[in-house]
Amino acid sequence: MPGSVPLPSTRAEDAEAPPVAVTGPGHALRVALLMAGSCLPVLGAVLIAPVLPRMEDHFASATGAKALVPLALTVPALALALLAPFAGVIVDRLGRKRLLVVATALYALFGTAPLWLDSLVAIIASRVLVGVTEAAIMTCCTTLIGDYYSGRQRVRYLALQTMCASASATAFLLLGGAAGAAGWRVPFWVYAVSLLLAPLMAVALPSPPPRAKGDGRTAADGLPAGAKRPRPFRRRRLAGICALTFFGGTVFYTVPVEMAYLLDDLGVQNSGVVGLATAVASAATVAGAVLFTRLRRSPETVWPMVLGLCAVGFGVMCLAGNAPLLVAGAVLNCLGTGMLLPALLTGAMSRLAFADRGRGTGLWTAAFFGGEFVCPLVLLAVEPAVGGLAGAVGVLGLVTGVVAVGLWAAGRIRAGEAGTRAVPGQPA
Repeated sequence: MPGSVPLPSTRAEDAEAPPVAVTGPGHALRVALLMAGSCLPVLGAVLIAPVLPRMEDHFASATGAKALVPLALTVPALALALLAPFAGVIVDRLGRKRLLVVATALYALFGTAPLWLDSLVAIIASRVLVGVTEAAIMTCCTTLIGDYYSGRQRVRYLALQTMCASASATAFLLLGGAAGAAGWRVPFWVYAVSLLLAPLMAVALPSPPPRAKGDGRTAADGLPAGAKRPRPFRRRRLAGICALTFFGGTVFYTVPVEMAYLLDDLGVQNSGVVGLATAVASAATVAGAVLFTRLRRSPETVWPMVLGLCAVGFGVMCLAGNAPLLVAGAVLNCLGTGMLLPALLTGAMSRLAFADRGRGTGLWTAAFFGGEFVCPLVLLAVEPAVGGLAGAVGVLGLVTGVVAVGLWAAGRIRAGEAGTRAVPGQPA
């Protein structure tokens, strides 16, 4: 991008990304398909939320329906979190595009299965399979973004991925509610949209070249030219950022999951008002992702700032005595989470060579969706000790602030050590 200042980075991985066209209809279609694929896991996470009460009424006579029906909404995220690392291994072994096309086609098969199933247990099983395909789709889409682009372009499209996922969550909630008016099974038809995406992906997405520039590794198996066995994947290199991403996933999903309950505690029960408040918060997430693309700083230096903003938002939400103040706190928080997700993902990508990108992305995806899954469980566990959900959100805000300060202090220490090494004998 003319006139832009590149992110400060000395990582060789950015130079390895194979070049692809960044203009023209082919480029636009490629980006659209990657963004649409990235929205499919969001579709699985929120689409049927509005029809859960009607679904529970339908299966009222089934054993354990009260626990199993909500599980139909959350179990894909759990399956995604557990299986994404294995999807990442398959991505590096078999190739990104092939797995993406197959998983996208199977997503429609498993996603629409509840249209024909009459057993609640069978529906839960189909939802687990949806999570399996989501793990492959999310890992492949994110890995391909890392393959196709580098530097500022990679930052831009990873941020766009966050924007699309956040905006689609609101759209899918509205779509699920509208379709659910015709019956609790009707929203499951929406999963068939992936049947349109799969053939387009097969035709329009270029396969990464057989060799990654600079290291001689094949895209399919990651083997160096002439070598018999691949070098081991260094998981420790991603351990810290995956731990931070797990925490970030919990922070990211607090507002989408708990906003309706917090408003209900304040006496706001009108579904239109709740929907509007959620939409405003989602818009703030999109704005945060846009803002991240304008920053000219490395991801690591952004983490303390955005986590601090999230902590302030949680604090306002905790202390809010009315709906407008609660929404204001949610907007601050979501502005931070909109920057947090691409900052974490960009930081992880910068640590991954081409041959490791699938496995690394799988681990990162597992960490993020694992944080999503435990988010309501953590807040539920804290609630009794602090007297309510607002107090639990306040505790999470306090922890988030502590993490932000810790990251800032660690960054200062690293900068001081680097300065000492650069100028021997001079104080940092």
